[in-house]
Amino acid sequence: QVQLKESGGGLVQAGGSLRLSCSASERTFSNYAIAWFRHAPGKEQEFVAVISASGFSPFVATSLKDRFTISRDNGKKTVYLQMNSLRIEDSAPYFCAAGLGTTKASEYENWGQGIQVTVSS
Repeated sequence: QVQLKESGGGLVQAGGSLRLSCSASERTFSNYAIAWFRHAPGKEQEFVAVISASGFSPFVATSLKDRFTISRDNGKKTVYLQMNSLRIEDSAPYFCAAGLGTTKASEYENWGQGIQVTVSS
């Protein structure tokens, strides 16, 4: 297992950018695919992006792929979610999770505590 911690969230104006980080201290971090999900109040949990353990297979949700990018640096035990052209509807707590690399939240057992992203008008 790995203990994940998100950072980089906060308040940004619409049209701005944020880069979220998902970090761990365990060397086993590089054995796991890492995914990002978000869960806005009153909405269903939403898959955002996932990247394989090696980093060679990044995948971003179709509705977000023009604005979001996922990458990883296993040497730093960190996965990044670059979010550009942010919209008010992107506001939500964002969670990273370690697992096999699917798009289904139910298939992940290791989760970070989440970090809030708020986009203002």
